[in-house]
Amino acid sequence: MAKESKTNAMRILDRNKIMYTTHSYENKDGKIDGVAVAHKIDKDVNSVFKTLVTQGHSKEFYVFVIPVAAELDMKKCSKVAGEKNIEMIHVKDINKITGYIRGGCSPLGMKKAFKTFIQKEALLFETIVFSGGKIGAQIEMNPLDLEKVIDCSFMDVIK
Repeated sequence: MAKESKTNAMRILDRNKIMYTTHSYENKDGKIDGVAVAHKIDKDVNSVFKTLVTQGHSKEFYVFVIPVAAELDMKKCSKVAGEKNIEMIHVKDINKITGYIRGGCSPLGMKKAFKTFIQKEALLFETIVFSGGKIGAQIEMNPLDLEKVIDCSFMDVIK
């Protein structure tokens, strides 16, 4: 079997000597939404997180990492980001802003470092799973270790 290619996100963790494991999943069926991915890698849907990118009234970008079955609460997001209001970015802008594509957006290794908010329930798990930076690749690691490599805080940002 071919050795999997490392993504930027994985290289950042390697460089910082942070423990993680990877999971790959088949994506030819087109089912790349977080809930489908959680089932494919046989993980509790509450411990699998998706990465969402938003833009505030100030034009600043913010990243939110939330359980795959959850929905952002824009009022809570605006409050934690200190913005008057906040909106999701357009799917067509994901690559331009983050360097990633939809379905492969990782909170690690974006083009620029954006303030990141992780749903506080992540702390209930020894490890959480999120995109490894490309479709078909997931990273599993201790959520607290994310603080060592990105500017993040654990807050309540979902409905």
